[in-house]
Amino acid sequence: MNTKSHWPRAIILADMNAFFASIEQQDRPELRSRPVAVTNGLDGTCIITCSYEARAYGIHTGMRLKEARRLCPELVRCPSRPERYAQVSTTIMTALAERISPDIEVFSVDEAFLDVSRCQRLLGPPESIARQTKETIREVTGLPCSIGVSGDKTTAKYAAKLNKPDGLTVIPPWEAENTLKEVPVTELCGIANGIGDFLKRHGVRVCGDMKKLPISVLAQRFGNPGRRIWYMCQGKDPEPLHLDVPAPKSIGHGKIMPPNTQSEDVIVMYLLHMSEKVAARLRRHHMQARKFYIALRTRNGWLAEKRSATLPTSRGQVIMTLCHEFLEQNWWGQGVFQVQITALDPAPANLQRDLFAENHTPHPVHKVMDEINQRYGEFTLTPARLLDRSKMPNVISPAWKPFGHRETVSEKRTEKSDRITARSV
Repeated sequence: MNTKSHWPRAIILADMNAFFASIEQQDRPELRSRPVAVTNGLDGTCIITCSYEARAYGIHTGMRLKEARRLCPELVRCPSRPERYAQVSTTIMTALAERISPDIEVFSVDEAFLDVSRCQRLLGPPESIARQTKETIREVTGLPCSIGVSGDKTTAKYAAKLNKPDGLTVIPPWEAENTLKEVPVTELCGIANGIGDFLKRHGVRVCGDMKKLPISVLAQRFGNPGRRIWYMCQGKDPEPLHLDVPAPKSIGHGKIMPPNTQSEDVIVMYLLHMSEKVAARLRRHHMQARKFYIALRTRNGWLAEKRSATLPTSRGQVIMTLCHEFLEQNWWGQGVFQVQITALDPAPANLQRDLFAENHTPHPVHKVMDEINQRYGEFTLTPARLLDRSKMPNVISPAWKPFGHRETVSEKRTEKSDRITARSV
């Protein structure tokens, strides 16, 4: 069958190549064609991503910088710039929605699904639309990407990783089942080792084995996701694109700390940082929460607890009070590696003033503070204790979106801004 035929369903997955490292090389021409590793700030020792020149030496995401430099002494380290990456991602997603298809699902900061089924009459066959997608991304950013095209999301995502970097792979829907036949099931997005082990116990190692397993076995164990997996392995993933960001079930922030931190002052500073970030996002989206999940990761696992404020709130001070209570009752000096604060079940803020809610509703000064921070950069106006937060750079959440409550990193920032500090807000 001709690949230029009209497809009943056509899905494109655009996957940016070594996205953060590619941006660093694009912005700094002297780094082009050189091995580059991006770390979380100047103090970060773990590689977030690296250029393909660095990967040729065996360097990979998650590797420690010291080990990477043993493999490649010429490795150039770049501190991450999440605001810049978010800005470029937003530019890409906007251009794709405007020029290719409005049916777009931002899958992550460097990946997007496009349903181009309805665009074929206007833009041509799916392979042609895929080439236009690459050209659009190259035009607005100058960056390379890999494209996968098929009749469903899972096969398109698998296709995108077959020819990296800067590749384009087309798997027509009528060839998908045969193409996936010998592919290990764990190669497909969404099938991790846990599900893979379950399938292996039932004789399913490669996608072609799936037809031997009744769909009811997966449905009984995993419910509707299990049914989807059964179809995924046969190149018939029924999952639609998720065009809207659903209402949040939680709003949270976490941060990796210096390993085995035992200083209470440092732990408090990190918790304060996360409290203010969660509070600012709640206010930005006119939401409040009463229940908060507070956690510290230690060598022996997580110390975690859900704590409730008296009333729903979007104030960092109130959240931090819960953190102090949590520390007093749960932390006994163990080394801490990571902190996490999450607002659970946030709901639209009740803007009606209440005498007893005065300490929980946003104060007028918060509006001023938020406007300054949104204009000049996060924590331009900040509690004085966070003056040293430059050592705690932001990261982009895997659930990041260029709009809505998942816009966890804002690109709104001037090149230079003076930090205004406040001892109390």
